[in-house]
Amino acid sequence: MSILERAHLEVVRAVERQGSLTAAAETLHLTQSALSHTVRKLEDQLGVAIWYREGRSLRPTQAGAYLLSVANRLLPQIDQAEERLKQFAQGERGTLRIGMECHPCYQWLMKIVSPYLAAWPAVDVDVKQKFQFGGIGALFGYEIDLLVTPDPLYKPGLIFEPVFDYEQVLVVGPGHPLRQAAFVRPKQLSDETLITYPVETERLDIYTQFLTPAGISPRRQKSIETTDIMLQMVASGRGVAALPRWLVEEQADKFDVAPVKLGRQGVAKQIFVGFRDADAEIDYLRAFVNLARNHRDNKA
Repeated sequence: MSILERAHLEVVRAVERQGSLTAAAETLHLTQSALSHTVRKLEDQLGVAIWYREGRSLRPTQAGAYLLSVANRLLPQIDQAEERLKQFAQGERGTLRIGMECHPCYQWLMKIVSPYLAAWPAVDVDVKQKFQFGGIGALFGYEIDLLVTPDPLYKPGLIFEPVFDYEQVLVVGPGHPLRQAAFVRPKQLSDETLITYPVETERLDIYTQFLTPAGISPRRQKSIETTDIMLQMVASGRGVAALPRWLVEEQADKFDVAPVKLGRQGVAKQIFVGFRDADAEIDYLRAFVNLARNHRDNKA
């Protein structure tokens, strides 16, 4: 007979999130006495304490921390399984949940989603942008099914496939002295205001593949959330930026900006799609990856 049940895992997770039995009981729609009884019974059955009592607060023991990690790993999988089974029961194929780990990737993704929805009418698509630069944990936690990223982090249990090649370029506005240059050298950006997305410099290609190896920093860095505003800032002479060439060329009619090669050789990048290897044979997931790859090949 199994000691651990789903309800136990939900208790452990709720106590950790809420910080006390009282708050956890309210979240779980239980009385505090009922939850206290459940906790005592579980610890008696397991033969080990799960929490240290510190007044009204609870702090996990080593055993409790381990049980919490199990709960955080298994509960999302159980929730996803139940949702999938519910969808099957309703005659649906399911929902493909896509996490985004880069800002410009969203514009590329929209080119794939439209034909995908037409080809798979029984599958819904949900795009989650809250996983900017945190998608690996979301994949392992079953919060998403696919991760779109230019920087794959290879881990056991995950597969990353390249689906789109692109060149990262410098973006300059009208009248900028570098606009007609064949390419730009790192030193030429030392007096520039560099407009970037609001992420760590360690995750920005303009730094990792161009400026930092040359020991160069821009005069100033300014963070902008959205691509359109970034391009508008560049077009108005407020600074320069680094974006995919295809994106700059697509927006050239809307904004007076131009791409310039970063270095003589340029900076080559790829967009990858990552997924759990256990899901590799799900037909509608595989179909999305194939469609994304075919889109790249047709553009080549």
